[in-house]
Amino acid sequence: MKLQRYYVAGIALTATLALTACGSDNTDSPAGAASVAPGSCTAGQLTAQGSSAQKNAMDEWIKTYQGQCADTKIGYEGTGSGAGIQAFIAGTADFAGSDSALKEEEQPQADAKCPGGQALNLPMVIGPIAVVYNLDGVDGLQLSSPTLAKIFSGKITKWNDPAIAAENAGAKLPDTTIASVHRSDESGTTDNFTKYLSKTAEADWTFGNAKAWKAPGGTGAAKSDGVTTAVKSTPASISYVELSYAENSDLQKAKIKNGAGEYTELTGESAGKTIAGAKVAGTGDDLKLDIDYATTEPGAYPIVLVTYEIACSKGSPKAAAIKGFLTYTASTAGQSALGELGYAPLPEAVRSKVEASVAKIS
Repeated sequence: MKLQRYYVAGIALTATLALTACGSDNTDSPAGAASVAPGSCTAGQLTAQGSSAQKNAMDEWIKTYQGQCADTKIGYEGTGSGAGIQAFIAGTADFAGSDSALKEEEQPQADAKCPGGQALNLPMVIGPIAVVYNLDGVDGLQLSSPTLAKIFSGKITKWNDPAIAAENAGAKLPDTTIASVHRSDESGTTDNFTKYLSKTAEADWTFGNAKAWKAPGGTGAAKSDGVTTAVKSTPASISYVELSYAENSDLQKAKIKNGAGEYTELTGESAGKTIAGAKVAGTGDDLKLDIDYATTEPGAYPIVLVTYEIACSKGSPKAAAIKGFLTYTASTAGQSALGELGYAPLPEAVRSKVEASVAKIS
């Protein structure tokens, strides 16, 4: 399902916001202006890496931004959240993408790269996590978190297991061994998926949450592309991957039972309902979010991740260019541009906070 309902129509609005994003001082630019006037954008070259979950979003943002700001060159590699954070700490990335906020032990290392400031966790993309499967003859699979926990921990090994059958009345479930697939590299997607299981199925998931997969069994695949390829090519398989990758690969997506007892289809709207209820756990301009995976909000899809940009509040030699680019990604235009890529835009209450934090980068 394409998330077209979130698209903000109007070339004039998009052009105006793009001008603002590029640091233009010409606030009286005519509506519909096709490009930014020479010299209006902050010239520079940015190197970033990290979350593969936000790679498709980054590609779209960079394409649009560089089209308006020709003197800014941005490179983003989807190396995985863990690698991105380490690159930021090592000083080889100007900012990093991560599907999880900085850990307590990572924060001081990242802060050290920001003289006079701190490393901020800036939520920028909602990447709903789809439970994808490849099972002929079974459409609209429904799963609860305890059943998911048992599947991915190896306690349920057959597709016609009574627990799965009880949640899918009338479905013709085969007596076939389940082929579970997980990320082999350190991934914020894994961290968020296992966090969901540890918060909602404590009795059945005893492996906690981490970027590295800890449960026994299953087959590992590298990065989001590797997971989607593995599921698409493996009959009777199941895994977890961001919605954008599930849609691009045309994979079947399971409905997931939320805290209200509903089996909910994954859409931008249903994922947004969960994020809208998240609390800001960070302080000041740091916007680390605390997501309620057990949300009882009607119609909410509970397995969601927010991918962050990790950037310095102060002290980066590339501060002006970083601020210019992130101003665009946090704008209404930047967020609405993601609708057709399988992402959900930040709820306005969150987006406005991110925009305010980015405005203070120096």
